[in-house]
Amino acid sequence: MDSEDANSPTTRLLTLLNVSALKSRKRPTEDSYPREKLNKRRHLNTSTPTEEHDHSEEATPKPGDDLDVAEQEIDEQVGYQNDPTSLKPYDQHFGPNPEILTERNRKEVDKKHLTSQRETIGELRVVTCVPSDPSVPYKKHGQKTTVFWNVCSTLSRLDESNNRQVILLYFFVDVYFPSVNLEHHQSIREVITLHAIDHVTKKRRHVLKNNNRISHARSISSDPPEDIQDQGFTRPSILFLLPFRSSALAWMNALTIHTPSPAFQIENHSRFLGEYGLPPDAVDKLATAPPGTYPPDHVETFKGNVDDNFRLGLKFTKKSVKLFSDFYNCDLILASPLGLRMTIEKQKNSDFLSSIEMLVIDQMNALTMQNWDHTQVNGTLIVFSPRPSFVSFPLVGNLLTLALSAKYLRQTILLSPFETPETRSLYNISLKNVAGKVRVEKSWPAVHVPEGINHTFLTFECLNPREEADKRFNYFATQLLPKVLKSAVQSANTVVFVPSSFDFIRVHNYFRKMNGISFTVLSEYSSNQDISRARQAFFSGKKAFLLVSERFHFYRRYKIKGIRNIIFYGPPAHPQFFSEFLTCPFLEDGVDPSDVTCRVVCCRYDWFKLERILGSKGAKEVLNE
Repeated sequence: MDSEDANSPTTRLLTLLNVSALKSRKRPTEDSYPREKLNKRRHLNTSTPTEEHDHSEEATPKPGDDLDVAEQEIDEQVGYQNDPTSLKPYDQHFGPNPEILTERNRKEVDKKHLTSQRETIGELRVVTCVPSDPSVPYKKHGQKTTVFWNVCSTLSRLDESNNRQVILLYFFVDVYFPSVNLEHHQSIREVITLHAIDHVTKKRRHVLKNNNRISHARSISSDPPEDIQDQGFTRPSILFLLPFRSSALAWMNALTIHTPSPAFQIENHSRFLGEYGLPPDAVDKLATAPPGTYPPDHVETFKGNVDDNFRLGLKFTKKSVKLFSDFYNCDLILASPLGLRMTIEKQKNSDFLSSIEMLVIDQMNALTMQNWDHTQVNGTLIVFSPRPSFVSFPLVGNLLTLALSAKYLRQTILLSPFETPETRSLYNISLKNVAGKVRVEKSWPAVHVPEGINHTFLTFECLNPREEADKRFNYFATQLLPKVLKSAVQSANTVVFVPSSFDFIRVHNYFRKMNGISFTVLSEYSSNQDISRARQAFFSGKKAFLLVSERFHFYRRYKIKGIRNIIFYGPPAHPQFFSEFLTCPFLEDGVDPSDVTCRVVCCRYDWFKLERILGSKGAKEVLNE
């Protein structure tokens, strides 16, 4: 080879790839798995063998056995065992050449040309959206054997939940469940964590099997197989986005149910409990308060450690889960949107998010009360490709598939007690899984409010969502507020509840510019001293108006005395807030329902909120008027 050929770009690139394959980053081999057992199914949870020759799985039952039983059952249902040439959903999604990733499916997902079907199963209404390609498991294996039917039947009887219900996520479709209640939340966590463990286990089996194939090829001086590309750009494959450290603790508790001791060891668990729980001498006022002191949803959300800046890596090995692992060496990440974004900005890269295959976002109602922009930014960073220094190119899957098609294969699970425009937009626009997606619908009943109160829903016309904020403000400033100020009764002891933080700043600035109006403010940024001073001034009558943001009430949940008139600048996202404010006037003795007035400003884009307050039928009647 002459000097020009030796320095050509092609030669240098091939040299770089060969050198990278021989670096210390090369795939490790694990001697603990004997070669003669390659065809045996291995479990994440295994017990120490009592005899040297007993490496099979026919000894003591192990925690992972339920996973395999469930897989065998659903294999029989969908006919995989009768068709040995058919690829299972994991191989269709994450194999070297994903069968489900066709150009036809990608185009239908991008153009939103999906086949939609609304079904009613039990008490749940479900909307399924799948491509029309017959290779999609939903089309290929019939109706009631798919994850869509299992999602519905499982969610309608979660009180009977067990580990085998992990099959509801078997086909790796996207799941949007915007009606999670407090009673079933922990059961849902247990099902999803078992599914996550199953996913990591399957991925590990593929890697270990291919490790031995490579070793065998080298031992006989043969070329390695061409289908060994079983890794992503980086190791982390599962991401959980959660609002608080207490949420991470709840998910970790759900995970440890499937990894019990002594067969399974959780490393750094004491440190985790110390950092994600409360100090030993701390008293949780919410958890220890008598029932009825605080609303149940408030207790469930804010009990424990409510720090919203955290990130935690979990690494799964043969017999342990290692907490606080480095992001580039872990399998699963538990993080808050704020904590994850701060880590990315500090490290100035998001390489560890480049190979996420499963994304779980829990308590989305709490995330919308935080900075929703953090959640959106983290979601967009997942699809970025990493820097070349973090990649071992000979071992990863098809580079074009990883770089351009990861969003079409990633499974996303969205959990929330109710639906908002932000969460629906995330479902409609950002989820592009070619396996399809399922959305659970709910028919909401009307909330209970005290009888006799005159509450009026004032609708304004708006045909463009981009103009909604301006038209709402104009209606409030030019039509509603002047009428209130003309009445001596309604211009005193009046609360103005503003759901949006942006609208709250706008209304606050407008009140500051008006002359002759005495008002005070309660926002999420108010200190304890400011809150006490504002409540006292309003109750004593020194301030006629009290501006309250929804975020303030979400975090504080105070019972405010002195209210006679309530103006909702927009319907609250949390339906219980509506009834709570309407009961506040009756904290004082001698208040008659006829003395209380309530006005709600709304438009067609408040459908989700109105449905939860008035019920599905009542919301249609108000908007049709």
